[in-house]
Amino acid sequence: MAGERDRGRGASGAGDPREEAGRVRRLDRATRDRIAAGEVVTRPARVVGELVDNALDAGASRVEIAVDGDGTDRIRVADDGRGMARADATRAVERHATSKLAPDGDPVGVESLGFRGEALAAIAEAARLELVTSPGDGVGTRVVVDETARNDESGPGAAADDPAVEPAGRARGTTVVVEDLFATRPARRESLAGADAEFARISSLVADYALANPSVAFSLDHDGSATLSTPGTDRTDALLGVYDRDTASRSTTVDASVDAAPDGKGDAAPDEESDPGPVDVAVAGALAYPSVTRATRDHVRVSVNGRPVRNDRLAAAVRDGYGRLLPDGREPVAAVDVSLSPARVDPNVHPAKREVGLRDADAVADAVASVVEDALTGADLRRAADVATDLNSALAPVGEGDGSRPGAFADAEPVGVFHDLYLLVERGDELLVIDGHAAHERVNYERLARAFDGEPVPTATLDPPATVSLSTDEAAAARAHADALAALGFETESFGGGTRRLRTVPAPFGRTADADAFRDALAALSGAGSGSARDARDDLLADLACHPSLKRGDFADLADGDLRALLDRLGECDRPYACPHGRPTVLSVDEETFAGGLGRDR
Repeated sequence: MAGERDRGRGASGAGDPREEAGRVRRLDRATRDRIAAGEVVTRPARVVGELVDNALDAGASRVEIAVDGDGTDRIRVADDGRGMARADATRAVERHATSKLAPDGDPVGVESLGFRGEALAAIAEAARLELVTSPGDGVGTRVVVDETARNDESGPGAAADDPAVEPAGRARGTTVVVEDLFATRPARRESLAGADAEFARISSLVADYALANPSVAFSLDHDGSATLSTPGTDRTDALLGVYDRDTASRSTTVDASVDAAPDGKGDAAPDEESDPGPVDVAVAGALAYPSVTRATRDHVRVSVNGRPVRNDRLAAAVRDGYGRLLPDGREPVAAVDVSLSPARVDPNVHPAKREVGLRDADAVADAVASVVEDALTGADLRRAADVATDLNSALAPVGEGDGSRPGAFADAEPVGVFHDLYLLVERGDELLVIDGHAAHERVNYERLARAFDGEPVPTATLDPPATVSLSTDEAAAARAHADALAALGFETESFGGGTRRLRTVPAPFGRTADADAFRDALAALSGAGSGSARDARDDLLADLACHPSLKRGDFADLADGDLRALLDRLGECDRPYACPHGRPTVLSVDEETFAGGLGRDR
């Protein structure tokens, strides 16, 4: 698999240094024009990604990442890869110098991760960069490029001064330290999000790499504290390092190959001279059981030949493999690496290399779905749920402070329950049929919505506090969105590593912490950047409202007073006639309809 093979094409070095010195070469103008698809350095996470690419391309078995603040203060990435001889180390910080492309400069078919080879130079243009490297055969090399110390009048992007080069002691491998990032580009620095949000991006990216390359040991420190660590042993241990013991214990691994028939469809340009034979697709990964789910698709992590990528077709294929095993509205936790011939992968379709083009993409996706489905067949996929349905705690009064506001159903009277879900209610000349679950969702949704409209949300204190194990990126998101979580009623505190203690929960959830609801809150708040913040909030509240709402099977045992309470609470809602997901809550059948159907004149 990608994490286990010998890449050896990184800017951090290659092969025996005495035989291979001079592999870093300058690209010709035609090749530079072909691959210059955009800025390499746009935020701290991109710097981390480029440096991790270099480490993996150098055959590293261990990659250590340390970040201060939001990453603009300091980023350090150290590896135990092949290192570089002095001539290559000096040339590696030049623009358009690389060891990663063939002499023809064609990025299609390239086997390295950092295929452009311009990352070190681009980083050096925006920060102070120090590179210390050694091939392990003697004295190493220290190279320093400090754009931040140059005269401001020269401006960013001007030709760099000659780097400072001197001998240095280091074991085999490479360490890159980036400091004062974007000091030469203040507008870029000002456009960044807060420190916690930027680190959350870094944390998620490192988690992607760790799961895509389980045979490599990864560690991530933030402000001196360890936040992620994987041992470099196998995929289950990588899942444990990124998520938690519960997720790792309820998972299975997959490692299979499929010969798929080519379909000629995809994003990568076809090679007319290639053999149109079967598409060899190797799929390896870790799949959490359907009892371990999340509210968003962020935890379906896909990589191609060891490179974490965003590919909607492959991610959808993983979800298709789960099929109907997943609960409605829930998404799986999975990390899947797809290995293909490099000739079938075009990494140059996106300037950030986070997307790749695939030849025969539909055939590859079908192969992935079938492998995932087969891996889950026969696994112990039983689910257990404990949802609070205590009507008294779930239905605290809402509406005006003095309770004087008349409800929409003040003159209605419950007369029974049909099929243990539908409330039959008499109001004047009408029979109202109310979806009990949808009505309860609406009540809970509007109560939670008040948390963002200046009113405190009712909360319940957990005694003792509950512990919730989070993945590294979820833990970073919890820190970044602590205020918003508190406004929703989730009061948490760090409990070491990725574990947090949950002290309070929104009142609709009764007295038992709902870890899935807390994770849903994190996911929705973290995804606010993909749409408006209000849309993300509303989606979050709708999901939260569903967890404690009464469901079919809960209504038969309700007393008449409880049915009356639910009807009153629904009547106090601003929009009582639709659940937060848009489905209707109430149907009306008037007496004339009954009379006509029964042949009566009323």
